[in-house]
Amino acid sequence: MKIGEREQQLLAAGLSGIAGCDEAGRGALAGPVVAAAVVLDYDSLPRGISDSKQLTPAQREAAAVQIRELAIAWSTAAIDAGTIDRDNILNASLAAMNKAVLALPAGLEHVLVDGNRLPPDNGFPTEAIVKGDSRALCIAAASILAKVERDALMCSLAGEHRGYGFEVHKGYPTSEHIAALRRLGPCPEHRRSYAPVRGLLQEELFGC
Repeated sequence: MKIGEREQQLLAAGLSGIAGCDEAGRGALAGPVVAAAVVLDYDSLPRGISDSKQLTPAQREAAAVQIRELAIAWSTAAIDAGTIDRDNILNASLAAMNKAVLALPAGLEHVLVDGNRLPPDNGFPTEAIVKGDSRALCIAAASILAKVERDALMCSLAGEHRGYGFEVHKGYPTSEHIAALRRLGPCPEHRRSYAPVRGLLQEELFGC
C-alpha cells in the first residue's frame, strides 16, 4: 500500500506529525471497541501495511510488530461493553479514537480518522476519510494495531468466560457464537443493546 493522496498533501505542506486513527469491534456482540492512533515515520515505513481486513491474522501480527518498532508514536484505547450499551456504539467508537489520539506524545499536527464522523474536539486539526484504511497509510496502520489489540483482548476474555468461543470469533455474531449465547446466556462482556443479545434477554424475561 502506498502513501495516500491526503498524506502526500500534508507532507508537502511540511507536516510530519500526522496521526492515523481507526477502530475495531463495532459489529461484535461482545467485548470492547478498540481504537488505535499511529504517527508514521514516512522515511522509515513498516512493511506489510494494508487495510487490516485484507490481511490474515499472521500478516496482521507481523505488520503490528513492524509498526510498533518503526512508528514515531502509537497508542491504543478501549471502551467496554457497558459503556457501549450506555452511550451507543458510534459514540463509544468516537470516544475510543479520541482517547487514542490524546494518548499520543507531543508533536501531533494533524489527525486523519477512518469513516465519515469526527470524534469530539481534541484540539488538533482532524478530518474524516471514508474508507480511510485503504486510502491513507497511517489509518491502515492504526486499523492493524486496533484489530491486533482487540483480538488479544478477546482471547484473554475467552479464559474468563469459557464456552463462548471468544478466542475464535472474537465476539462477532457467527452461528457458533449465537448458539453458545442461546446455550449459556449472556456474560458480562455481551452488549445488551445489540439485537441478538437483547432479543435473548427478552425471551428469558417473558418466557418466549
